[in-house]
Amino acid sequence: MSALHVAIAGGGLAGLAAGCVLGDAGFRVTLVEKRPFVGGRASSYEHPGTGEVVDNCQHVLLGCCTNLIDLYRRIGVEDKVRWYDRLHFIEPGGRRSEISPSWLPPPFHLAPSFLKASSLALGDKLAIARAMMSVAVRLPLDTGETFMQWLKRHGQTERAIERFWKVVLVSALNEDLERMSVYYAAQVFREAFLKSPEGGRMGVPRVPLAELYGAAAEYIRRRGGEVRLRTSVESFRAQPAGVRLSVNGTEMACDFAVLAVPFDALGRMLPQSAAAGPLGEMLARFETSPIAGIHLWFDREITELDHAVLLDRTLQWMFHKSRLLDRGGPSYLELVVSSSKALVEKPRAEIIEMAVRELGEFFSVAREAKLVKATVIKEVHATYSALPGSDAYRPTAATGWPRVFLAGDWTRTGWPATMEGAVRSGYLAAEAVAQAAGKRAGFVVGDLAAKGLMRIGSL
Repeated sequence: MSALHVAIAGGGLAGLAAGCVLGDAGFRVTLVEKRPFVGGRASSYEHPGTGEVVDNCQHVLLGCCTNLIDLYRRIGVEDKVRWYDRLHFIEPGGRRSEISPSWLPPPFHLAPSFLKASSLALGDKLAIARAMMSVAVRLPLDTGETFMQWLKRHGQTERAIERFWKVVLVSALNEDLERMSVYYAAQVFREAFLKSPEGGRMGVPRVPLAELYGAAAEYIRRRGGEVRLRTSVESFRAQPAGVRLSVNGTEMACDFAVLAVPFDALGRMLPQSAAAGPLGEMLARFETSPIAGIHLWFDREITELDHAVLLDRTLQWMFHKSRLLDRGGPSYLELVVSSSKALVEKPRAEIIEMAVRELGEFFSVAREAKLVKATVIKEVHATYSALPGSDAYRPTAATGWPRVFLAGDWTRTGWPATMEGAVRSGYLAAEAVAQAAGKRAGFVVGDLAAKGLMRIGSL
């Protein structure tokens, strides 16, 4: 088994996850990444305009992300994540609501704090409760209905949609409610907020993402593998006894290949063959959604909170990076706008002006503080859009070529475009490689077990 060589194209989470478990299983791994760092869309680098090390976008995980947590434990970085049981919702003007678990059994463990939330009226809460119980009983099928249509059909008020469903799910799926799959919206909500208290815990990396995922590259190297940066796979040729990749203009031979690249990059790599036709048609159907991270450095501390959900404005989340990274001193904040279609064409100065103005509506100190420096990072094609019916064109790990496999959060993982989905895809591809090599291996970790009343019957 140690003689079998697996080449992995792409050093994002999917490729890293596949490389780590294949290395553990005794395969010789060569991972190639075109950038000078690993992590893909979950990476960090020194920003030339500020001289600061910044993440390309704030990434968080939830307790229900079982495979991502497994990867962190495997590579030894689980202690580099700070966990939170409490979410802070802030209205313009500064009024706060907090959601946190109680002693009640799931799915009612969040009910006491939810009922106290000042951001919602009683009618909003009753409507939300009815919809949540529907999701708790049974996940809705993907029938082509959008989640917004589902919410309207289930009697949700405008304030419930804007201040509850939208702030949670647009951030989780990086898509508008009017374009979001009912199934995946309900699945994320059920796993995170209904099945168990552990599922809704939020983890925030307390180190730059480069440090977090650089550990995965070292893990592969320690197991005899190779990680090549600034290296691109341009194309591949599948053969009966192996695969040949064109890598930086030279040929690399391997026994198996895992293509863990974005779907558009894969489309450019496909050979002219009958096996490529159906896959190419599937790839052409994908759409993407952008995300924006606004980084602001002030001359003083703006808030004592590590993070907060911001209501009723363009800004959606605040992450207090100077606190999260244990830097102390003045505030360095990252403000996140998911599904940021309205910001794609806006100039940097206009976005920063908007962010500072809105931030002052939530934290009065921001109106008096001096902005020292700022930058905006736009990921225009951050994630694939989890549209209704999108599972019909999400490919599995297996392809028409017996020795070529796919990984990426856009493949059919059972999860939407999240870090958890990316890691699951890498594990699924690794399982397919092992099976093709005649080795039984199970790498994918199951979902968190339901607790409390969620264990009863069809709940």
